[in-house]
Amino acid sequence: MDQLDQIWSPQPSHVWLGADVVIHSISKFISGGADVIAGAVCGPAKLINSMMDLRQGSLMLLGPTMNAKVAFELSERIPHLSLRMKEHCRRAAEFAERMKKAGLKVIYPGLPDHPQHKLMKRLANSEYGFGGMLCLDMGTEERANRLMSVLQNNTQFGFMAVSLGYYETLMSCSGSSTSSEMNREEKQLAGISPGLIRMSIGYMGTFEQKWSQFEKALAKVQDMGLPFCNNN
Repeated sequence: MDQLDQIWSPQPSHVWLGADVVIHSISKFISGGADVIAGAVCGPAKLINSMMDLRQGSLMLLGPTMNAKVAFELSERIPHLSLRMKEHCRRAAEFAERMKKAGLKVIYPGLPDHPQHKLMKRLANSEYGFGGMLCLDMGTEERANRLMSVLQNNTQFGFMAVSLGYYETLMSCSGSSTSSEMNREEKQLAGISPGLIRMSIGYMGTFEQKWSQFEKALAKVQDMGLPFCNNN
């Protein structure tokens, strides 16, 4: 049985690509508000019914039952999920292009030079593009933290947080946060450099307003004598 975690790339429909079970963190893009804890297991009726069995089902024994308030709030948000996802993805693609032109080292599957660009293009739903997540490699942890600090505290571009799928842009330095338990060799194998910034691109404000905030932060970091890592 093929199982797939669809938290990071919700725009492809992996069921049509052969997955038997798809798992969603509803707390992320589906909720969109970073204010609920919920998840979903999607699969064949026989599997789901067995998990809900009154005497032996894992859902009954372990207790991961959504409370009514959260369920109601999600029912109000799901109807506009497609609109939100399209804007997440549209802005992420535009940011990636502009960041690359600005000389930054950008990792985003929507860029033609990404090693898996063609694969993602084949798998993804064209209406939703290449996802709302991108990465910047600032070279060192110091540069990454300085840029994030200025983006949050000086230009109000976004927030330093390890979650994703929020309507505001969220950013974190993966090597010193979500992947801090990995040793140096493991991080290298996973492609996590010390200065890697993970960004979940939001849709609040106009795009040009947000790009202006990013440019100002980048200029301020350069003025501090912390040059950024270019694409070469």
